[in-house]
Amino acid sequence: MTRLSSAFAKPHPAFVAFITAGDGDTAANLDALVAGGADVIELGMPFTDPMADGPAIQNANLRSLGIGTTTADVLRIAADFRARHADTPLVLMGYANPMVRRGPEWFAEKAAEAGVDGVICVDIPPEEDEALGPALRAKGMAPIRLATPTTDAARLPAVIEGSEGFLYYVSVAGITGKQQAAIDSIEANVSRIKQHTDLPVAVGFGVRTPEQAAEIARVADGVVVGSALVDLVAEHSHDAPARLQELTAQMVAAIRRATERTNA
Repeated sequence: MTRLSSAFAKPHPAFVAFITAGDGDTAANLDALVAGGADVIELGMPFTDPMADGPAIQNANLRSLGIGTTTADVLRIAADFRARHADTPLVLMGYANPMVRRGPEWFAEKAAEAGVDGVICVDIPPEEDEALGPALRAKGMAPIRLATPTTDAARLPAVIEGSEGFLYYVSVAGITGKQQAAIDSIEANVSRIKQHTDLPVAVGFGVRTPEQAAEIARVADGVVVGSALVDLVAEHSHDAPARLQELTAQMVAAIRRATERTNA
């Protein structure tokens, strides 16, 4: 089994935690997420035009770029993380420009060397898989695709084909952190997607509280939280690791309680 498949094979939905590389003390923040019980880590690659992200992650991108964070720095952060945490899956999430500007083969090779397990590229659609997907697969990394409420039955097969690791269901037709879809809508769409794939389905965008995470855990294979964690980095500076560990632990506990009730 891969690290990603192991994370989703646990007896509870996976908690997937996102922070932006280069925003605050990234190493300490990543360690705090692991200590809090995160099953999968998404490490955001800062970019000048993060079109899918709301104000919290946009500002994290600007803070990171403001101190000069480069793609090489992100890969170094990833490699250092892997040296400290042998078993926790690490996914890079970001936009095409930093991933392909030196060529997809260069990026895939360096990411694989750093111990990255998968890549989410927000702005390369499945129809343009050749831009990055083959290079990732050749190095044993999962290209993780995004499905949304507007991904209809005609397009869903293209999204699923070639996706590996897990499928990320974006629960709202909008940017990160600003709104949350109704649980009935999430349940219906996750159920529809799972009729067409055996991949785990993780749900994100707009999940900010343990209560919201618990609701989603009853219907999905994973829960993704980003903006709420990024806000803690912005608000608490040197104290951010303790706050991140605390919120992560609360999210994980809520997810596991919800699973126990569902299985009872």
